[in-house]
Amino acid sequence: MVCIAAFIILAILGIFVAFISIFKPKVGKQYLKTMKKSWGCVGKRVTLQKCETGFGDDIKNTILSKLIIRHPKWVKPASVTIEIASILIVIVAAWSLIEGVKAGLALYSLGTCNVKHAEACTLGSEVCSIDNNTEANNPIEYIGLWFSDWGEIFGAIPDKFRDWNTDNFDVTAIEIKNEGKPTAIDFYDPACIVCKQSFQTQLETGFFENYNVKLVVFPIQDTDGNFKYPNSDLVARYVYAVNEKEQNTTTDSIAFKILKRIYTEKKEDKYAWLDVFNDQYTNEEVRNTLKDWLKEFGLDDKTISEISERVTSDTIDEIIQKNNNIVVNDIHAKGIPTLIYDGKKHTGRYEAK
Repeated sequence: MVCIAAFIILAILGIFVAFISIFKPKVGKQYLKTMKKSWGCVGKRVTLQKCETGFGDDIKNTILSKLIIRHPKWVKPASVTIEIASILIVIVAAWSLIEGVKAGLALYSLGTCNVKHAEACTLGSEVCSIDNNTEANNPIEYIGLWFSDWGEIFGAIPDKFRDWNTDNFDVTAIEIKNEGKPTAIDFYDPACIVCKQSFQTQLETGFFENYNVKLVVFPIQDTDGNFKYPNSDLVARYVYAVNEKEQNTTTDSIAFKILKRIYTEKKEDKYAWLDVFNDQYTNEEVRNTLKDWLKEFGLDDKTISEISERVTSDTIDEIIQKNNNIVVNDIHAKGIPTLIYDGKKHTGRYEAK
């Protein structure tokens, strides 16, 4: 085990030795000689053969040589300590390798290297994550959750090879129809800052003119059913209630105007409406603001009252639940925004081609 631990340490040191050898070639030559000897021993160990080179003993003897002279009684405990340390080094290295493979596969299949908290992965796309709040309270639960992550990863790998046909998803959405154009499905949370950035890019690049867009307003919920942003569910409900009443399929629809104002406009030309809804307004203040907007957009008091009643109806509950099921179980999205267009699923902020 000592020779394997030494090989791991030498492999790590190789990064620094490569730089030093530029100025001191002898160091590089000595390193390669030692590394070759180490690899010979590791090769024997891996294939369950006896290490004939004695490399592990050489390492231990080098460390213990001075101790034998000064403190002979310490040799045996020190030898045991070296063996234990070697075992720990090998275990840590093996665990790191497994976790690295897991993160790589998760990044490939799910678009994030962190299965439970997509935002925590700096290597993945920029998203507002759909978090898994399940935490282990003991080692057995931790092992179970660890394997469940692997299950999610392998379960999502086939998604990389499927044809993402927008016709396969029965979403309830705000539609912007453009005859003769391909269909795109956008999943957005009205309180997500990345969604705001993605929406603005789409506006600037003509995305809403180049596709038949189905804009799914999806208030992010964690695994406990709690909403990530306190007012996003209310906004989504109002947007769907307005959309159902209005049935307008252009960017002039009131439902689209609500989202556009939240994502692109400012209150009193100072504070972005998205930030106001997230950080300043209570649920009731958001409700009253949305009613004011509906009046500003041309609806009468009776229609606004009908919409406000419909916001809490079973119909809207079913829409929210159905879309949530599609995002989590059919699309396997770990973060929002998620877009489906041109036969592919795109995770994270929209980037213009």
